[in-house]
Amino acid sequence: MAAEALAAEAVASRLARQEEDIRWLWAEVHRLRDEQLNAPDRCQAEGPCLTREVAQLRAENRELRHRLYRLRLCLAEELSHQARLESAARAEAGREAAGAQPPPSQSPEEDVKKEIDPDNEVKNPPNFMKERLKFFEILKKDHQLLLAISEKKGDTSNVITVRVADGRIVKGEAWKTTPYQVAAEISQELAETTVVAKVNGELWDLNRPLEGDATVELLTFEDEEAQAVYWHSSAHILGEALELHYGGLLCCSPPGGGGFHYDVYLEDRAVSSAELPVLQSMCQAIIKEQQPFERLEVSTEVLLDLFKYDKFKCRILKEKVATPTTTVYRCGPLVELCKGPHIRHTGNIKVIKIFKNSLAYWADNPEMEMLQRVYGVSFPDEQQMAAWEELQEEARARDHRTIGKEQHHQRNFKEVLSPNMYSCKLWEASGHWQHYSENMFTFDIDKDTFALKPMNCPGHWNEPSGALSGLTCVRRFQQDDAHIFCTVGQIEEEIKGCLQFLQSVYSTFGFSFQLNLSTRPENFLGKTELWDEAEKQLQNSLMEFGKPWKINAGDGAFYGPKIDVEIKDALGRYHQCATIQLDFQLPIRFNLTYVSKDGDDKKNPVIIHQAILGSVERMIAILSENYGGKWPFWLSPRQVMVIPVGPTCEKYALQISSDFFEEGFMADVDLDRGCTLNNKIRNAQLAQYNFIFVVGEKEETNNAVNVRTRDNKIHGEISVISTIDKLKNLKQSRTLNAEEEF
Repeated sequence: MAAEALAAEAVASRLARQEEDIRWLWAEVHRLRDEQLNAPDRCQAEGPCLTREVAQLRAENRELRHRLYRLRLCLAEELSHQARLESAARAEAGREAAGAQPPPSQSPEEDVKKEIDPDNEVKNPPNFMKERLKFFEILKKDHQLLLAISEKKGDTSNVITVRVADGRIVKGEAWKTTPYQVAAEISQELAETTVVAKVNGELWDLNRPLEGDATVELLTFEDEEAQAVYWHSSAHILGEALELHYGGLLCCSPPGGGGFHYDVYLEDRAVSSAELPVLQSMCQAIIKEQQPFERLEVSTEVLLDLFKYDKFKCRILKEKVATPTTTVYRCGPLVELCKGPHIRHTGNIKVIKIFKNSLAYWADNPEMEMLQRVYGVSFPDEQQMAAWEELQEEARARDHRTIGKEQHHQRNFKEVLSPNMYSCKLWEASGHWQHYSENMFTFDIDKDTFALKPMNCPGHWNEPSGALSGLTCVRRFQQDDAHIFCTVGQIEEEIKGCLQFLQSVYSTFGFSFQLNLSTRPENFLGKTELWDEAEKQLQNSLMEFGKPWKINAGDGAFYGPKIDVEIKDALGRYHQCATIQLDFQLPIRFNLTYVSKDGDDKKNPVIIHQAILGSVERMIAILSENYGGKWPFWLSPRQVMVIPVGPTCEKYALQISSDFFEEGFMADVDLDRGCTLNNKIRNAQLAQYNFIFVVGEKEETNNAVNVRTRDNKIHGEISVISTIDKLKNLKQSRTLNAEEEF
């Protein structure tokens, strides 16, 4: 052990001398190059010769660093082992004297657990964490030693001038004064609210010493660059929690998009949304510990040794780091390859939320490793977090996808998204291949034939060109297709619910409809008995529904009978849109089973295919033609037009338009001074605005509007508040004649 300690000291001494030699030689290189520029007739050999000597010394220096690390590591392990032996001997002697039982032994790994997590919440921290921390501490001591040597042998005049962005000048000391200290000289409040500094235009850690005269900007969270740093540091907190909780390999943590995320590789494990509260609690504990962010600049070769356990870090170092050195940051037990900069310590994060997880791929390449992505957001105070949560809630409420989901949710439907492409083996099993293969878009992948969906369950991609016609028959369309799995005994009740759903939607649009029962076709699949039973059940449901219906013989799908629905528009035309199909065949062909009440686990369910709108594009075309541009108020893109009687009322007209727009209405204002009042009203009526508000000085005085409709029905002067309430009620009730009911 003594020999190893002497060897380590000898290497450290030689390393310090060579560092000094390198600085001297490099200064000589610059001096000689300057002389060559002034005296071109001098010998040119010295510069390149010295440069090669510097390179050779640096290469030897890297080898010495590596050797020094190994010697110190061995020495540290030997000292630790010796200390444990001495401690055990003392404890054994004490127990012999007292006659006590020996306590259970504790491994070095358990010591690491306590160091990492004093509350022992983490049961099994990853094995690489202990080695990585030792390695980092050795590198940190080397860095501190070099700084100490440099201070002893360097120039004593290290005073620097720091210009703050507001014009103040602060004196400091090179390699000692930090931006945080500069901020504290101005105001302690400023120092605590500053997230990151900008030194001579470069983002800079608040605790990183300044290296010379500098212009310093102090950025708070309101600055976008400071937000990115704040969220990047928050990502490191999340990374520490992910490492401790899963023991996985951290990949990348870019901030952006109003928050941060971290990708982690867990091999065959996945992150569950149920674990997000656990990760959030761990992040909050890390924040409470106020772990400092420590920065080190290290050679690439040494970092490859430091991260040898992590294939992703090694890829980055080999493929993306083009410089001889790069930086790593430590907070707590986490040591991460990172360019930085970061906040001072984890306690600067005041509130954090871990709210979502998803899948990702390394380098966004589906052919590479699959990663688990965890999302979070953080803020300097609770008020900003509350505002963010309110914004997220509002965004969810305004999501256009929720509009249709409300009706489906009331009827206990769940949305299912399926692929657009399948192997032909699936189509053969379903029976589609035998009936539609000639019209399917197919292609080969790895000696297997694949095809896009020929029938919508729930999407349709391929229509023959001759069948295309505006929005009524398009190349690709969306369909609100649902699939209900039920028992034979539940068919009639489920069909009844489908018909009630259909009536609710179509009555809202103002459509009447015709029901057709389409029966067994010639090329049907399955047994005749099953078809007869299915058709009988549909007939019973139609009879109970109480609306007129007709038989459409032989027009059923090949896998089951169906109820086709034709809607009648304002011109008396019929359009086939909705469909309700009964399917006994696909559950049998795909071997779908359930356990019945009597314990039979081989029972086949029945599938009910339900589409209410049918093709969404076709429905939009039908609605457009049915209304002839006169959209009902709740569906109209032109709900309100505000018209001032003259130029003096334009400001009030703009205010009224803005007020109604903020209340959720599609409101416009006509400020065309080239048109008369009557022409403006006529133009608004021709453009099919549901309501026209005429405003003058009287209306402005009374905070009111004069209301008329596109059909020129005049409702007269009504207060703004009362008008807003009435329009809200009309919109919510989805009435078809809002102009009359106003």
